[in-house]
Amino acid sequence: MTDPRYFGHSFFIRGLVAALIGCWAFPAFCQPAVKNDTAKVAIKKLMPPLNTPFNDFAPVISADGSTMMFTSNRPSTERELAKGKAGREYIYEVTVDPKKKKWGAPKLLGPAVNAPGRNNSAIALSPDGQRMLVYRDNNDGNGNVFESVLNGTEWSELTEFPEPINSEEHESSACYSPDGRMIYFVSDREGGEGGKDIWYVTRGESDTWGALKNMGPVINTKEDEQGIFLHADGRTLYFSSKGHGSSGGYDLFRSAQEGSGWSVPNPLGAPLNTPGDDLYLVFLADGKTAYMSSERSGGMGEKDLYEVKFTPLPGRKAQDPLLTLLKGQVVDEETKQPVEGDIEITDNAKNVSISKQRSNSSTGNFLLSLPSGKNYGISVSAPGYLFHSENFDLQDTASYKEVVKVVELKKVKVGKSIVLNNVFYDFDKATLRPESSTELDALVQLLKDNEKLRIELGSHTDDKGADDYNQKLSDARAASVVTHLANKGVAQDRLVAKGYGETSPIAPNDTEEGRQQNRRTEFKVLE
Repeated sequence: MTDPRYFGHSFFIRGLVAALIGCWAFPAFCQPAVKNDTAKVAIKKLMPPLNTPFNDFAPVISADGSTMMFTSNRPSTERELAKGKAGREYIYEVTVDPKKKKWGAPKLLGPAVNAPGRNNSAIALSPDGQRMLVYRDNNDGNGNVFESVLNGTEWSELTEFPEPINSEEHESSACYSPDGRMIYFVSDREGGEGGKDIWYVTRGESDTWGALKNMGPVINTKEDEQGIFLHADGRTLYFSSKGHGSSGGYDLFRSAQEGSGWSVPNPLGAPLNTPGDDLYLVFLADGKTAYMSSERSGGMGEKDLYEVKFTPLPGRKAQDPLLTLLKGQVVDEETKQPVEGDIEITDNAKNVSISKQRSNSSTGNFLLSLPSGKNYGISVSAPGYLFHSENFDLQDTASYKEVVKVVELKKVKVGKSIVLNNVFYDFDKATLRPESSTELDALVQLLKDNEKLRIELGSHTDDKGADDYNQKLSDARAASVVTHLANKGVAQDRLVAKGYGETSPIAPNDTEEGRQQNRRTEFKVLE
C-alpha cells in the first residue's frame, strides 16, 4: 500500500468545478450518529474550502481548537490551478473566526515551511499552537521530522531534529507531550516490533535528547503503526495501526497510561473505524471534539477532513479529561500592549522545572496545559518587569476546567508590588515550606539583576483569629522570607520585613476563596 503521507492523483479542471458544485448543492457531509457506552458520536465532513476533490488529511490542532493545520495536495501553482492538477503535499493553516465561531479560509504556509518540490506535512502542534512538528520527504523515498516555531505571526525556517529522532530510515509522524519534554514518533528503523513502530525520546535539562525507547509490544505490532497523538492530559494515547485486529487498513486505537506503562489498546470502533484507512485523530483539550482524516464513502476526495463530536448519553456522566487549560494574554500593566514573556511551569512538590514557554511576541497570547495531579507554580517574567506568579494545586481527580487570565506585568518602579503566590508556610506557623524555594529563588534573581532595588516583604492574614495573634503571625512570616533571602546572599539593608495582619484585605473574608486571597505574601519596591 502507498505510504499514507503520499497520494498522487490527477484531476482536470472540468471535473474539479463539477465536483465542487456537486458538493455545495448536495452536502451529504454528516455520518449518522452512533452510540457507544457513554456518548453519542457524530462525524461531520468539513465543507469546502477545507475539503476538496484532492487529498486533505493529517489535521493537527491547538488544545483550545482555535488553530488547525492540515495537509493537502490541492493545486497551488498557477500551472496546477490552470490544469486542475494535483500538486505536492503542502501545509495549510486555518483559524476560527472569533465572531462567527467558524473556520475561516485556509492559508498556504510559505516556503520557510513548505519546501517547493517536496512533500511537507504538519504532524503535530504544541498545545499552545506555537510549535509545529513537520514531516518532509527527501530524495531517496524516506523523510524526517522537523520543527518550526511561531515568531509573532510568521513560522520559522524548519530545524531538522538530530539523532536519535531522525535516522536514515523513514520517520513519518510524531507528537509532543503536553510539557514539550517528550516526543513520540513513528519510524521503520530496525530494532522494533515490526514495520513502522512508535518510539519516544525525552529532552534533558540541557535541551539534549536522551536515549531512544520503543513503546514495546503492548502498543507496537508486527504490522505498521502510524498517526500518533498524545492528548493534552498527558495520559491518553491515540494512534492508528494495521495490527491489533484492525477491521481494514489502518484503524484508530486508544491506550491509557497505567503507572509507567500503557494499557492494551482498544479499537475506537464504528463510526470512527471503517474498512478504509482511518488516520490522524486529534482531540481538543476538552475531549468533546476531535478531528480526523478518513477514506470513507461520501467524501469529496480519497482523503477528507472530518469533525467528530462526542455528546454524553442521557443519564450518563461525561468522562472529562483530567487537566486544566490556562490561556490568556501577557500585557504591560500601564499600556495594555502585548508583552513577550517567559513562562516557566514548576512542580512545586519536587521543586523542578517542568517546562518553559513564551507568550507570542505579537499578541502576548499563551496557553498552558496542566494535567491533574500536581501542585503547579507558574512564573511569568520579562526584562524590565516584576515577575508575576500563579499557583494551581490540582488533585489527581480534578476534571477539565478552562481558566482565562490576562497577566499584567508591572514595570520595576517604586511603589509597585506583586503577590508571591507560590510562597507557602506550615499551617499556623511562620516556617517556609519547601515548595516556596522556586518562587523565592526567582525573587533572589530579580534582586541580583537589579542591584539597587530595595524592597519590602509584607505578610497578610485573613480575619480569622484574634487581631494581635494575626499581627504577630504576619510579622514572623515576613521575617522568615527576609531571613531566607539574606541567607541566599541578598544584603540585609535591601530588605524590610513588615507584617500587616488582617488590616489590608484584597477580597471579602466571608468566603474561603476570599480568605485564601487575603493570606498572602507580597513584595513592594521601596527604591
